[in-house]
Amino acid sequence: RQRQLPQVHPCPLQPLARRAVRAGHQVREGVVFITATGALATLSGAKTGRSPRDKRIVKDEAAAQELWWGKGSPNIEMDEHTFLTNRERAVDYLNSLDKVYVNDQFLNWDPENRIKVRIISARAYHSLFMHNMCIRPTEEELESFGTPDFTIYNAGKFPCNRYTHYMTSSTSVDINLGRREMVILGTQYAGEMKKGLFGVMHYLMPKRRILSLHSGCNMGRDGDVALFFGLSGTTFVNGT
Repeated sequence: RQRQLPQVHPCPLQPLARRAVRAGHQVREGVVFITATGALATLSGAKTGRSPRDKRIVKDEAAAQELWWGKGSPNIEMDEHTFLTNRERAVDYLNSLDKVYVNDQFLNWDPENRIKVRIISARAYHSLFMHNMCIRPTEEELESFGTPDFTIYNAGKFPCNRYTHYMTSSTSVDINLGRREMVILGTQYAGEMKKGLFGVMHYLMPKRRILSLHSGCNMGRDGDVALFFGLSGTTFVNGT
């Protein structure tokens, strides 16, 4: 039977920020501090950026047909068994901690196409990062949040087993589109969570006949909209 996390409750923003700073003075939590301008700054350990060569996507029957694989593709495959092995390793680690941080939030401002996401992490700064990154539900929406559409298990402080099949280092970032889950091991770089959800939205939205873009936008006084492109590529690319 697969191990599950105990019931947990989201942490309000202000206590979360205080915990991030307080825990940042402890070696086990990493370095977090307040800058001269009042901003929260943090160090993410050995990984100061994403690890695309350590990212894997479960190549099940659906993904095999819908994603771009092979030469030139950024998508690197793994099987279901290896994903579940890493998932259990991550959940076991999170269960060993005195506390974990949970974000229940939304992706997509359109209520009809909103995606409910749950992010479970070991570091307060990771929770604070995603609190800022995703759409925050109201108290009423939290009460009726229910089962998430996608879940991230961020056990990045704990390494993967390098001798597990498909692993190439102590870092592994794994996405299972069938299970709607993401597992992070061996990297504390917070951008892995954001980029993972970004890729998930690029997979799900075209299925709903919605064009997904990697861009920012501004709205003028008369309601006209300007799009700004030029950012990095998608996490994984549809083959269609």
